[in-house]
Amino acid sequence: MAGYGNQPLIIVDPSKQRTTGKDALSMNIASAQAVAGIVKTTLGPKGMDKMLVNIMGDITLTNDGATILDEMDIEHPTARMIVEIAKTQEKIAGDGTTSAVVLAGALLEKAQKLIENGIHPTVLVKGYTMATEKALKVLNDYAVTVDKTDRKMLENIANTSITGKASEMAGEQLAKICVDAIYGIEHEGQVDVDKDIVLAKEVGGTIHDTELINGISIRKEALHNEMPRRIENAKIALIDTELTFAQTSTKSKLHVDRAEQLADFKEQEKANFRKAIQKIIDTGANVVFCSKKIDDYALHFFKEANMYATRRVKDEDMEVLSYSTGAALVRNVNEITASDLGYAELVEQEDEHEEKTYIKGFKSAKTMTIIIKGGSEHVTDNIERVFDDALHVVKSVFEDGKIVPGGGASEIEVSQELRNYASSVEGREQLAIIAFAEAIEELPKAIAGNCGFDTIDTIINLRAKHGTVKNAGLDVETGDIVDMLERGIVDPLIVKTQAIKSASEAAVVVLRVDDMLRAREQSMMDVKPEYNPNNYDVD
Repeated sequence: MAGYGNQPLIIVDPSKQRTTGKDALSMNIASAQAVAGIVKTTLGPKGMDKMLVNIMGDITLTNDGATILDEMDIEHPTARMIVEIAKTQEKIAGDGTTSAVVLAGALLEKAQKLIENGIHPTVLVKGYTMATEKALKVLNDYAVTVDKTDRKMLENIANTSITGKASEMAGEQLAKICVDAIYGIEHEGQVDVDKDIVLAKEVGGTIHDTELINGISIRKEALHNEMPRRIENAKIALIDTELTFAQTSTKSKLHVDRAEQLADFKEQEKANFRKAIQKIIDTGANVVFCSKKIDDYALHFFKEANMYATRRVKDEDMEVLSYSTGAALVRNVNEITASDLGYAELVEQEDEHEEKTYIKGFKSAKTMTIIIKGGSEHVTDNIERVFDDALHVVKSVFEDGKIVPGGGASEIEVSQELRNYASSVEGREQLAIIAFAEAIEELPKAIAGNCGFDTIDTIINLRAKHGTVKNAGLDVETGDIVDMLERGIVDPLIVKTQAIKSASEAAVVVLRVDDMLRAREQSMMDVKPEYNPNNYDVD
């Protein structure tokens, strides 16, 4: 607000909360650090889990950073921006979400100390940008190229991702399943994990019972015991509407002169329904998957036509069936044609008493299903998240072909190279580059701390060993510094580079903000029922 004479000039809406200068910057940095602090204890193979309880009382147990941040109800705009880092990391790299968030928090923590010592945020932004470019170059030079046919290396990649996520007891088995699935859906050197691999959860058994199916598995069975349990060269109809004989409502008005007219009308209703069912049969379909109800009247005709039929198939299963078989989702059976049908070499219900049907052999798609088993719903949910991360990191290496040693080795390499680089930079940007190097080291520090090791000793030992062994990293079981490549502990290059990109970009955005305008929360005015316009009829 400014004044002109005796008249106040209002520039900023007084209903807005305004924070400026260092106060705004400190507030934003604090919120980012708070988010990083939440997930920091989950980092690494020995990271702790978080229990998330929603308003319905549903429980999620996980140490997956993306899941934790996605489930949290975060209000502060800067904190929400940090959450977006995790989403971007998950989308592009498939893993490393916690590392990206922790690194962003560390970069802002180092920046705040420099700002308190008189360094302007603009200088820090420039220094961080220079450090990011150098770090990415160092990682690319440090990376090791691998052959996608090197199955053992791909299994090591998957196992590294799986370790520490409450399923390492079956880590080797799950890693093999991941690699088998990737090889199974590969097409001209490319894989589409999200479309071609289905994760199906079944409560019962143990993690070791998890299996890979070459095709689709749905928990459904034939609706009649006289229906065939095995159909080769299946022509599949996907019906996305009820197949029920809808009788005229008792409230409907029908003018008849004699009883015979009513009987004729009812018979005509049945004839119309039979015609709709016959329309499906006439297409040549021998398998029907319906997302809704199929009544006994329709079931009779399918049985007589020696067709397999099942009902109330989940929407997500219908979408997978449509993608894999090429069938169209039909919402009006009177318009169905043979071109709407999909194809599979085999539709089979292996056990007559088991509620499970397999669909295998597609013309173009290479869909595979991982059937996840566990003793409880919480276990299967957790393993599903494990597979999601592991499959995506294997995909990254399969397509990119580059890895870096794990266990903090790549972070120490980047940190040391940045320190060397900083000595060649003139001006205060040098301090920002050194701060970036220190922030990078917060990742191996956090891993060591979560393992119960002394963080300072670990970093000192890593630096010392790295001078002679470039791949030296932390053995989380013993605390020794060993060669990570020899141990098979490796990470995809893209996971590391994307984490640095995302964290740096977020830190730069926060450092550029020196003024925040935020609307104050206001309660809604109470309105009496008689003033509600919905209470009145409108002609």
